[in-house]
Amino acid sequence: MELTDRQAEVLRKVVETHVSHGQPVGSRWLAEQANLPWRPSTIRAELAKLEELGLLQHPHTSAGRVPTDSGYRYYADELLEEGRLPVPRRDFRLTVIRREVEETLRATTEQLSQVTNLLAIVSAPPLGTTTIRHIEVLLLQPQVAMVVVITSTGGVTKRVISYDHPVDPGLIDWAGEYLNEALGGMALGARMIPAKLADPGLGSGERTFLATLSPAFTELEESAEDTLFVEGAARLLSEDRVQELSQIDDLMLLLERRVALLSLMREALAEPRVYLRIGHENRAPALQSLSIVAANYGLASRNLGAVSVVGPVRMDYAQAIGSVRQAAAELSRFVGELYDE
Repeated sequence: MELTDRQAEVLRKVVETHVSHGQPVGSRWLAEQANLPWRPSTIRAELAKLEELGLLQHPHTSAGRVPTDSGYRYYADELLEEGRLPVPRRDFRLTVIRREVEETLRATTEQLSQVTNLLAIVSAPPLGTTTIRHIEVLLLQPQVAMVVVITSTGGVTKRVISYDHPVDPGLIDWAGEYLNEALGGMALGARMIPAKLADPGLGSGERTFLATLSPAFTELEESAEDTLFVEGAARLLSEDRVQELSQIDDLMLLLERRVALLSLMREALAEPRVYLRIGHENRAPALQSLSIVAANYGLASRNLGAVSVVGPVRMDYAQAIGSVRQAAAELSRFVGELYDE
């Protein structure tokens, strides 16, 4: 859609004023407050044209106008043009050096929600990018053993197994050595893991004991797959915004059912630049009163996850886009150091 420079400037002022004040914007106010060099009658004519183009709408209770989803989309697309995106008012930085991916992703989600005052969602790297670094098998009590698994991303999981009879300490030592040799460096979820645990070349006693330890790796696989970190629901549902979110019940259901959120983050993962869906551009009904801004993070060779904020259509897109981009860049730097790439 092609707009004249004057129409584009009027639309920009309407969007920014409405985002800031939350009220319909009229021609007289624009002429007096927005430093526009045109008379109210000229601005009024341009507002009418923008409404005719579907970029503004005219609430029947007010003489002013508010942006439509299309109006916000035009404004956001203009922001994304090279050199048009303002520097975010608040900088995003991971100020603490963190070793574990899970801890870093959680910290990123919390900070992103605080910076933008929106719901923040960050997806973890996929299962196949994490490998087993080290395994410990410990005898806690004569009839209680524990398996500790340390992954390449610094994650640590523990599984305690109880037995009906005392366990041979020699079997414990053997299991630790065998598992490190057989599974060390293997990707989580690899098809070879069950085969290694049930290797027919092992004695029946060893295979039986390894079968009791196998849930430690099943649990590890399940916990590592499709992990989402979500922060800021209370901010999104604050009193001054509830009236904008016409589908609160659907949104809360969406937050409880992670499948839809996972689908959303996978879509964002495939977007080469900034993933942006405004209002009714979202396919999920629960998201059609909201906007989503997301960006990928990862390595030069592949994307590992996505960083996203969700909020009302009336959001500060400059702040949201800039913050999401910064968060993604920080996570990319972090995982690049972690994976030595």
